[in-house]
Amino acid sequence: MIEVSHVCKSYGSLQVLKDISLSLSQGEVVSIVGASGAGKTTLLQIMGTLDTPDKGTVRYQVPNANGSREWVDVTQLGEKPLAKFRNEHIGFVFQSHNLLPEFTALENVCMPALIKGLSMKEIQDDAMQLLDFLKIKERAHHKPSALSGGEQQRVAVARALINKPSVILADEPSGNLDSARAKELHRLFFDLRDRYNQTIVVVTHNLELASMADRVVSIVDGGLA
Repeated sequence: MIEVSHVCKSYGSLQVLKDISLSLSQGEVVSIVGASGAGKTTLLQIMGTLDTPDKGTVRYQVPNANGSREWVDVTQLGEKPLAKFRNEHIGFVFQSHNLLPEFTALENVCMPALIKGLSMKEIQDDAMQLLDFLKIKERAHHKPSALSGGEQQRVAVARALINKPSVILADEPSGNLDSARAKELHRLFFDLRDRYNQTIVVVTHNLELASMADRVVSIVDGGLA
């Protein structure tokens, strides 16, 4: 349901990605590994429409208004349609969590749906169900400063799920967690896949955790190994 075709990306004279082509299936959990500077995060950002390739295309197969599925070339979308697509179809989980400190866990989870135009009343029940599934419902009304690192990461995962996206993109999501919490988070991705049939892409340096995925993609010097 994601096709990356002949993607290239340079920053000045530094070529970061070199003719990357990659296909991901619906419900697949894929780990992307490689040394620092190999291009993992750049690829994830391009897949997530946070950056644009110099060459190549990124296509998503997503549900349309008729209930069927259609291919969308996100590299051809304008700024507003791209922002709308990103909000509705892609969920992000980052190493630093990126929770808003002035809002509660529940409010942080609801934020993407509020941006989408839904009201708090419409989405609060869904958000609480996600927090319950992630075993942090009792922390819903705490602000991030009162949560542990693992709890903050679970809130970030719930936030990524609130709009029922087609894909979850995670960039070093366990980088700030101890080994036990890291393994727990990676197992959680499989639970999410089994429950919601989402495609999940995880960038990680941790080869042990990467091996838990359905497929491991290695990037070396900007190309697929």
